[in-house]
Amino acid sequence: MNGIAVREKTTRRHFIAALALAGAGTTALAAEPPPSSAPTLLVLGDSISAEYGLARGQGWVALLQERLAAQKIPLQVHNASVSGETTAGGRTRLPALLAQHRPAIVIVELGANDALRGLPLAHTEDNLRAMAAAVRQAGARLLLLGMQVPPNYGKDYNLRFAALFAQVAQAQQAALVPFLLAGVADASEPLALFQADGIHPNAQAQPQLLANVWPQLLPLLKKPGPAPAPGRRANPAAPPGR
Repeated sequence: MNGIAVREKTTRRHFIAALALAGAGTTALAAEPPPSSAPTLLVLGDSISAEYGLARGQGWVALLQERLAAQKIPLQVHNASVSGETTAGGRTRLPALLAQHRPAIVIVELGANDALRGLPLAHTEDNLRAMAAAVRQAGARLLLLGMQVPPNYGKDYNLRFAALFAQVAQAQQAALVPFLLAGVADASEPLALFQADGIHPNAQAQPQLLANVWPQLLPLLKKPGPAPAPGRRANPAAPPGR
């Protein structure tokens, strides 16, 4: 095995481990939003979306707000990501966030910390399904950001973990990014795209994360949201098509 391959595996292992060790109280700050009358895009994630170790405004979520503004898409981003978050934590926090922000679109980036803590895959899938259903019931559109685990978890576990994101997305009619860290964790020189701790993606990596998200997000900006469940009122705010 060559040196690059070793560094790739080491980097991805360290990155996953850091998600739960990054400080559960660290919450990201959203980029400067457009007028408050604009519809909301809610991001619910862990340290990778919470600007851990980055200056404010450098994370991919902040870059997303900047791109929306540059393209004159009237959508304000609320980043509710917290370092160390699990799918159970996200599931617990989501109802209040939906009620408060009434988002038109929700991006969920959770699951890696579940794997780190050895939680059963069935629990992770159940939590993701519950969050997806809650988003649909609120009349919002969902983009699910998939993750992968390091090779040392074993081939069978790796395949089943990666597959559960696709299974939830298909069952809940959600959009999917199969692997948020594509082009970063598997880059030819991955250490160049991580912070000095060798764990968290650095500022240079953030545009790649946005590049992975944007193609799957863009169609959600152009179509109406899902029909709400019976007895539930749909979110009346939705970004205009382009």
